Amino acid sequence: MTTALIAFLIIAVLVFYKVSKSKQHKAQPVEIKEDQKQVLERYVAFYKALEPTEQLRFMGLVQDFLKQVTIEAVGFELTEADRLLVASGAVIPVFGFKDWQYRNLTNVLLYPDTFNKQFQFEGGDRNVLGMVGSGFLNGQMILSRRAMYQGFEKAKDGQNTAIHEFVHLIDNSDGATDGLPENLVGEEFAEPWQRIMKKEMAVIRANKSDIDSYALTNEAEFLAVTSEYFFERPQEMQRRHPELFELLTLVYDKRRTGTHAESPDESNAGPLAEPGAETGEEIRTASQSASTFRQPLVDSDESTM
Repeated sequence: MTTALIAFLIIAVLVFYKVSKSKQHKAQPVEIKEDQKQVLERYVAFYKALEPTEQLRFMGLVQDFLKQVTIEAVGFELTEADRLLVASGAVIPVFGFKDWQYRNLTNVLLYPDTFNKQFQFEGGDRNVLGMVGSGFLNGQMILSRRAMYQGFEKAKDGQNTAIHEFVHLIDNSDGATDGLPENLVGEEFAEPWQRIMKKEMAVIRANKSDIDSYALTNEAEFLAVTSEYFFERPQEMQRRHPELFELLTLVYDKRRTGTHAESPDESNAGPLAEPGAETGEEIRTASQSASTFRQPLVDSDESTM
């Protein structure tokens, strides 16, 4: 038996084992422990609004994510609630997809509070809420634990740092973090998206929009910010921004639109870079205000929580 044939047989056995293991994993029933259910019902409004069968699917996706991605705490002891909220932030934007894995993510680091671009979370000049890295930080995400909890506790303010950062990873699934995930929607999406984006940005600049002005940073941030709004206040977005709502529905609700979202191949996922940033990281910062956290938007028709 030649060396090439032996190598072929070994590879075939490994592939068969991997496929069999995957099928066994998918066949396992999903169980929600009572303490997990309490966390999700307390913090995750998206989960709470689902039908019981969909809640089971949500929890199954949460469990899959936690098996695939390592979550670590820096400067404090990680809790089960921390893990569930990170995973919920990952699952919410892809819940409408038939099948998805974050192949461009291996680790999530939770910092206790905001941090700076040198990754320090003590002292002054700390206004970063979350980031996804490139270069030596490729495959890494850093989130402020405080910002993450604030995002879930204030479920109607249209701001959720965890969702925001995972949208950047989805955006990057076509190889570029440019606010246009073409592999999810196709090239025909580009023209209407650019048109609506310019229209909405003009209204934001005129200070006549309820969309957070952080969306003006660049196209990638516009997608991330409006996605937060889409998932936290869908009815409000449909009423105030109907064209934007319909386009984001095309991106995220694949089961409704009858299309399919492919998980990114690791070779296709490009570097996550903020245009002009020397560090090559996609960084979300707090607004320039007296507080280190972005202040919730005040909605004339809907009070903040």
